[in-house]
Amino acid sequence: MESRARILLVEDDLNLGYVIKDNLTEKGFEISLCEDGEKAIDAFESQEFDLCILDIMLPKIDGFSVAEKIRSTDQETPILFLSAKSMKEDKINGFKIGGDDYITKPFSIEELVLRVEVFIKRSGGTLPAQPSTFEIGAFTFDHSNLLLANGDNKRTLTQKESDILHMFCSKPGIVLKREEILNKVWGDDDYFLGRSLDVFISKLRKYLREDSSLEIINYHGVGFKLDLKTT
Repeated sequence: MESRARILLVEDDLNLGYVIKDNLTEKGFEISLCEDGEKAIDAFESQEFDLCILDIMLPKIDGFSVAEKIRSTDQETPILFLSAKSMKEDKINGFKIGGDDYITKPFSIEELVLRVEVFIKRSGGTLPAQPSTFEIGAFTFDHSNLLLANGDNKRTLTQKESDILHMFCSKPGIVLKREEILNKVWGDDDYFLGRSLDVFISKLRKYLREDSSLEIINYHGVGFKLDLKTT
């Protein structure tokens, strides 16, 4: 069994820290949360991590100093800075110290998760295994083979149709934000891509119409949810 990618998360706002931790844990990552720079350094020196997420404004030792300490012994582990600041000088300083990326608060959890997944792939860490086959109502959906089957009726999906349906199946009963789907499937959340998303949603609705218990619900201006009605 492959070990889960381990992430050091350093955030003094514990409300935000636990939100990030819960979302990354849900994705299958193992998270160590520290609330100040001293604890972060102790954690890094006693454990191995695949990624460090560092807030800059921290008690006791700030995030830049934590990064410098990490880089004094480790040049490889990716470092992602979190900051309420957007000053150009802070970004430059972060990159000079050895940071790999910089995300400014407030940010979407979806964007952070996507960046984390990119770093884990680059560093050779293990991304959490995602199920490939799902039972949804009367259908069997095989994401790897782009196949949607209802008994003997089988349909080959396009890659994007399959990717969108996979997102719905991975988060059953949860509203997926439009920008989350666009960033995951298209790599961008441009307005015009949003029109393309609507077309793909319409196609999936048509395919799933064979089972009246299934419905893709539109939450106007927010996103979509795959709903399975139970009797």
